[in-house]
Amino acid sequence: TMTARRITSLHLPFFAIERWERWHQQQGDAPPDDLPVVLTVEGPHGPVIHAANRAARENGIRLGARVVDMRAICPDLQAEYADPSGDIVALERLMLWARRWCPWTAVDGVDGLVLDTTGSDHLWGGEAAMLRDIEARLSLLGFTSTAAIAPTWGAAWGLARFGPVRAICPEGAVAGQLAPLPSAALRLEGETLLLLHRLGLKTVGDLAKIPRLSLTRRFARAELQANPLMRLDQAMGRLAEPVSAPDAPPVFRAIARLAEPILDPAPHLPALCDDLCQQLFKAGQGCRQLHLTAFHTDGELSHLSVATSAPSRDPAHLERLFGDRLERLNPGFGFDLVTLTAGAVEPVREVQAGLEGRDQDDLALPQLVDRLSSRFGAQAVTEPAPVESHMPERAETQERVLQRAAPDPRGGEKRPPVGAGRALPGGAAGHNMHGGRAPRPQRLLEPPEEVRVLYQVPEGPPAQFVWRRQTHRVARYAGPERIAPEWWRDRPGTRLRDYFRIEDQAGRRYWLYREGLPDDGRGGAPRWFLHGVFA
Repeated sequence: TMTARRITSLHLPFFAIERWERWHQQQGDAPPDDLPVVLTVEGPHGPVIHAANRAARENGIRLGARVVDMRAICPDLQAEYADPSGDIVALERLMLWARRWCPWTAVDGVDGLVLDTTGSDHLWGGEAAMLRDIEARLSLLGFTSTAAIAPTWGAAWGLARFGPVRAICPEGAVAGQLAPLPSAALRLEGETLLLLHRLGLKTVGDLAKIPRLSLTRRFARAELQANPLMRLDQAMGRLAEPVSAPDAPPVFRAIARLAEPILDPAPHLPALCDDLCQQLFKAGQGCRQLHLTAFHTDGELSHLSVATSAPSRDPAHLERLFGDRLERLNPGFGFDLVTLTAGAVEPVREVQAGLEGRDQDDLALPQLVDRLSSRFGAQAVTEPAPVESHMPERAETQERVLQRAAPDPRGGEKRPPVGAGRALPGGAAGHNMHGGRAPRPQRLLEPPEEVRVLYQVPEGPPAQFVWRRQTHRVARYAGPERIAPEWWRDRPGTRLRDYFRIEDQAGRRYWLYREGLPDDGRGGAPRWFLHGVFA
């Protein structure tokens, strides 16, 4: 006999905000539970609310409302930027994780998953026990969920979002369980729902009682999302709607099966790296992480991981990253199986830099970073990273290279690799980051050094200045470039700056600024500082 089709729908109503909270909990800077927090996206008239935490919802915060309007009823509201693209990527990863219950899973919209659990429930003790297990595991990950099982995708979707908790719809009871649900349970668009409400068709049962001919005339040319007849047929099983499960990403793994236990896996590492890199090369991929797993004869496992700053499939380089770290593995009674798995896999394009076909020189820096990080630790190798600030000393921070180069753990877009040519605020590319402003010097002094200046007019450029006991006469200058203080960060009374690019009589170029203006009411006479030296 053929097994009846069973579809499970999972609804994650607060996925975006709960993913944001989970990320900050892992970083150790999660806000208090009683602080109302919302995630915002840009709307036609300013930021609108995309997601809200429990405290915000209890204060009456509505999704889709403008942030300025909601701050009128909740002054303590904290607004953060939403990451819709990262939410989709994270949901796709969660979809693959959900294949522990069945082999066919797919993403359902932006806040749900659909699972074809036909014939899988008996492995978990029945459908009710399977739903409890799904909700418990999602709760351990920090996600609130509602689930439903029905013979069709449309029925399971509607019951998961508008039905009772853990709804289970048996075969032949779809019409009865969907009848009291609102028309929105048929996955219809807003304009169609508004039209149905004006016609008095507020529930699925009301819609099912209407003669099909009259509805067909009205919605004959409507698309699927706006056609209540097609959505009703899908929910009732009269129109097929299969679950199209995407293929899981390939796993690149090299395995060394040992005839006898060994105490040191180092002699087998070169062959493992060669095998793994051959697999990556055939697929046109490279990896940013390597995970070595050693299986003990007594059933224990030992793990060792390394990371790279750029996608790599060079076996010699990857083998060198482990170095003497293999000595940290406790062999115990020996290893009988060793595996090497590639993580954070990305496409790698073959680029010939010149006609002579020599190796690419731009790989030397990433490989050097990888070796230094492997020997001294990931926190020991940093590089400048831009920060959104128009104050020169705040427009740059130091960031760990491997942390920046790795895929974003929140599920967003991958960060650029080391050496990708990002504009640095304090360097020659600074003018590209600052809306076409004057170029910045290669070297900034921290802190700026005060200089004594002679000038013809108080508001003009200096005629000469004394820096480190040496007098410099100004031959040419450019400016001023005015930079106002950041009122949301600086203390009250902070003075503005007027920057000048100065060239002295010897051809050396400097970056000076005057702090304050005469009679600006924020202190005494203006002071002059040297902030940078041009190359």
